[in-house]
Amino acid sequence: MKLSRRGALAGAAALLAAPRLASAQANWPDRPIRIIVPYNAGGITDVISRGTAAGLQAALGQPVIVENRPGANGTIGTLAAARAPADGTTITMGITDTFAINRSTFRNLQYNDETDFAPISMVTRVPFALMVGAHRREITDFASFVREARREAGRLSHASWGVGSSSHLAFEFVARHQNFEKLHVPFAAQAPGMQAVTAAQVDSMMLPVGGANSLAVDNRARIIALAHPQRVELTPNVPTLQELGVPLATGLWLALFAPARTPAPIIQRLNEAVRQAGTHPQTVEVFRQQAGVLEPSTPAELADFARREREQWARVVREANITVES
Repeated sequence: MKLSRRGALAGAAALLAAPRLASAQANWPDRPIRIIVPYNAGGITDVISRGTAAGLQAALGQPVIVENRPGANGTIGTLAAARAPADGTTITMGITDTFAINRSTFRNLQYNDETDFAPISMVTRVPFALMVGAHRREITDFASFVREARREAGRLSHASWGVGSSSHLAFEFVARHQNFEKLHVPFAAQAPGMQAVTAAQVDSMMLPVGGANSLAVDNRARIIALAHPQRVELTPNVPTLQELGVPLATGLWLALFAPARTPAPIIQRLNEAVRQAGTHPQTVEVFRQQAGVLEPSTPAELADFARREREQWARVVREANITVES
């Protein structure tokens, strides 16, 4: 078979470029790295991302900057990350909502959480807590919460960080299981929902236990149940929903993803850095305050986990008949 002059030149160029590419990847990173957080500052995704960034920065020897790009239940920031150059300098903190739920709730999702991204590593999982505002003095435990919810028949309100969010769906499960109507009040992020509960504007919220505990210690809210298989050290006296007869153990998982086609050696270097971050004191302390621990995985393990999560949440969304116009 004869090789054309153009083909020969292209092949020669590729051979000449290969050593330069390999050298560039060997010296990576040679500039700051950006973690796109698709939610507002102050929420769990932002807090965990900043804790992770401290460990990654120490491991990689380059600044790791957190950039908040909130909006539309994480879709705006996640889309920005999908469109970023595939050179490892822009990654995103994906969560249950952006990498498992949104494809089932949004009619026209602008990104594909599977094909537009390369998984790097699981970061952590944090349990959800069911909390009520201090203004609801008559609600002291889960039994009284259910009693009042049934009595008020659709007037007891609950906050979430968006229609179809994990916060919304977890509360939806509890309401359906306990057979009560409720008033859903969606917010753009976790922090505004928390503020509404403490201001007596909304009665309750399902949210990561670290955020709920920050309000409980100041007596601005009460945690009445934990959506976790067992009690946690951060809130040892709070019963689990399973103890109370509700078969729900869920929370928020957080993991790092890079744009698709990011070179495998860079993915591997980032994966190693996540593992090294687990020894950084700031990372460890931030995670502890959120009742989480670093749970690194291989890229393949994360891909398999995310696939199972998509299937599980798709069933929940179908049963709840929830859709979001994008």
